[in-house]
Amino acid sequence: MAFTQDVLQGPLLELWETVMAYLPNLLGAIIVFLIGVIVAVVLRRLVVQIIGLLRIDDLAKRLEITAQFERAGLRLHIGALLGWIVKWFFIIIALIAATDILGWDQVTDYLAQVVLFIPNVIIAVIILLAGILLGNFVQNVVKSAVEAAQLASAEFLSGVAKWAILVFTLMAALVQLQIAPELIRVLFTGLVAMLALAGGLAFGLGGKEHAHQFLNRLKKDISSEK
Repeated sequence: MAFTQDVLQGPLLELWETVMAYLPNLLGAIIVFLIGVIVAVVLRRLVVQIIGLLRIDDLAKRLEITAQFERAGLRLHIGALLGWIVKWFFIIIALIAATDILGWDQVTDYLAQVVLFIPNVIIAVIILLAGILLGNFVQNVVKSAVEAAQLASAEFLSGVAKWAILVFTLMAALVQLQIAPELIRVLFTGLVAMLALAGGLAFGLGGKEHAHQFLNRLKKDISSEK
């Protein structure tokens, strides 16, 4: 009977000692994580307030950036977006500190890779916003220029210019996010080749007369200068 008690007490005592030795690390990890969550929430609110004071969302509306996302079924709120990114960035940092205290090396390494990827997400968002802004600007410029020249298809040409920039911007954002970069490069090359081929065919099939007139006019101008 005494032998049986010794056999049972030995493992239980070892388990209890292990739990008691691990308990300070667990409590420390929980405290660090909770502090990190509180800091993340406070910083999120601070970022939202700063963006609100700077009226970045109003600027996005005036530049028609918000309207572009709404057409795609998305509601863009720059302050909320940046606040969300900042909050989860610090939450993940707190998780890294907590898992490091607990000695979970694999989880720590994985979360560290997530943190290193966050700047790519921010840069991709900036690329998209800049592309939308540039696309709207080029659309207005092309439309005004075509209408000033009293040419037809002002809406079509300005729309083509705008969407060409948006497509290239989307490809650049996907490459920044490291989403199938080789496939994106192949698609980009194919798109450029397609546009060049379409332009060449359109000029060759439908623009013979215009090209002939242009060359004759150029020849006369050169002859008159001589």
